[in-house]
Amino acid sequence: MIEGQQMVELLVELGITDLVWIPDSELGTWEADLAAQNKIRLVRVCREGEAWAVAGGLILGGRRPVVALQCTGFFESGDAMRNAVFDLRLPVFALLGYRSYLVQDKLPGDTARIYTEPILKAWGLSYRLITKPDQLSEIAEHYRQCQTDGTAGVVLLAEGKM
Repeated sequence: MIEGQQMVELLVELGITDLVWIPDSELGTWEADLAAQNKIRLVRVCREGEAWAVAGGLILGGRRPVVALQCTGFFESGDAMRNAVFDLRLPVFALLGYRSYLVQDKLPGDTARIYTEPILKAWGLSYRLITKPDQLSEIAEHYRQCQTDGTAGVVLLAEGKM
């Protein structure tokens, strides 16, 4: 999908200081490129719920973090996200790997596809779906709009090898 170097360049362009993450099988392919640069700090957490709290603390400390995890981890971490985004009103931005989105015909029983977008809508979170690498500018546009509005936002990164 999106190559690691492409994501690094985009995050640097956006002024991101920290990537708080639990990499999945696809987001994890960025790790070598992220580790090779020195502008974005990788913050690895043990559980998805920790990512929201850590990102919230970083925002309060004047940093510009992004949370990155798989959509199923988003399901698991909903209460922590709710606290950071709605109770504390922090504009946490997230990149969520949208598990099996590109191969849904080969994995018809994968419920990640069924629940991801309805859950985002139920929370009232602004999101964009990215299905092709040439949509990088849409990620930047959505991030900038959320920062301007002072709101949280999500980018769904379609996953699955064709």
